[in-house]
Amino acid sequence: MEKPRYLRKGDKIAIVATARKVSLAELQPAIEVFNNWGFEVILGKNLLNEDDQFSGTTTQRVQDLQQALDDNTIKAIFCARGGYGTVKIIDGLDFSEFQKHPKWIVGYSDVTVLHNHINQNFNIQTLHATMPINFSTNSVESLQSLKNALFGEKLSYQFDTHLLNRKGEAAGELVGGNLSIIYSLTGSVSQLDTKNKILFIEDLDEYLYHIDRMMMNLKRVGMLKNLSGLIVGGMTAMKDNTIPYGKTAEEIILDAVKEYDYPVCFGFEAGHISTNLA
Repeated sequence: MEKPRYLRKGDKIAIVATARKVSLAELQPAIEVFNNWGFEVILGKNLLNEDDQFSGTTTQRVQDLQQALDDNTIKAIFCARGGYGTVKIIDGLDFSEFQKHPKWIVGYSDVTVLHNHINQNFNIQTLHATMPINFSTNSVESLQSLKNALFGEKLSYQFDTHLLNRKGEAAGELVGGNLSIIYSLTGSVSQLDTKNKILFIEDLDEYLYHIDRMMMNLKRVGMLKNLSGLIVGGMTAMKDNTIPYGKTAEEIILDAVKEYDYPVCFGFEAGHISTNLA
């Protein structure tokens, strides 16, 4: 994939909202951090708007992201928060200028729509990392990893071995994001081609049976068959029915890929957790 240029002190970065509404108070900790890192922060014109649950109307959210994509003085775009709504704007965006002058698109959760769509259709790297709304609760490690990624420092992570890990070595392009979003994009122009790639998944607040349903769907459409490896991040606040499902989310995931021989890594510190590594 094509890699946008890394950031430098003095660069302009934009904060836009593609999904749920957000307040300036919630963004202030991130703005202060960005200023301390040497960036000039540009806020989307409609960033603080409200339309029911959303940060402005679909048209307003398209306008803000389009403006940031087309402005070549902006070197990175940070999605303010997740929630739901990015899929409602994706087909209204024109990525032609972005293709000529790529820049980092940063976020996670609902922003997986942008990651998958851009990775698949334009072969340009994006950055799965924490978002401005989370800065006040993120760990030091989380914010440092984001800074390192933005400035082009080498990223190297070590963490405890998980009992369900399937050992091995893997190399390839890293794609993925939120499992629910990846699942929701199957059959669309934003669906990932995962062949010979390393797939990352994480999720929040899902029923265990639905984790199984989503994994079965990815399997049936061929997205799990030819991976180089699978990385599983936080499977946070999973829910169960009155009659227990009988397996953890991690066990469900491993069961879905048991017939394949690529390595599987559980417990990677990324997702809806305080340490959300870039």
